[in-house]
Amino acid sequence: MDSPRLLKKYPNRRLYDTRISSYITLEDVRQLVLEGEEFEVRDARTDQDITRIVLLQIIAEREEEGQPMLTANALQLMIRFYGDPLHGFMSRYIERSLQLFLEQQHSLRKQLGGLISNSPFALLNQIAERNLELWKSFQQGVLKGGTLGSGPAAKKARTKTAKGAARKTRA
Repeated sequence: MDSPRLLKKYPNRRLYDTRISSYITLEDVRQLVLEGEEFEVRDARTDQDITRIVLLQIIAEREEEGQPMLTANALQLMIRFYGDPLHGFMSRYIERSLQLFLEQQHSLRKQLGGLISNSPFALLNQIAERNLELWKSFQQGVLKGGTLGSGPAAKKARTKTAKGAARKTRA
């Protein structure tokens, strides 16, 4: 398997793409992201991995243009999680949520492209219902002190929760 494309950031704040032996812009890096190209950005002096910093810089620039994706409230909520015991869990949750959203978006576009018989609103309703079920599963995992998953322990916890709810409704 090929190693990720190496980009070096120099003290003059310029990015150098070692694969094409040329300087590139942040917009070029954004294009690499859109194309799904794997890359790594390293500080030319310290060899420190600064990929996340460069990606955050791209997001900050995009947020300044046009319609922002991240509201001030969303950013404040994210900041509050730094240092929280669930910090690592929240990071994985956000990443998985974005992956799921992209999968659903791809599915929706594919189905709409094939001129499905269902209306787009019915499909969006199905997606919303699926997201609600995933959110409920996430909450149960957090309340049980476990992690969100599909392994035997997660299944057992969900079964226990369902049995407990059934007992409460009978009582």
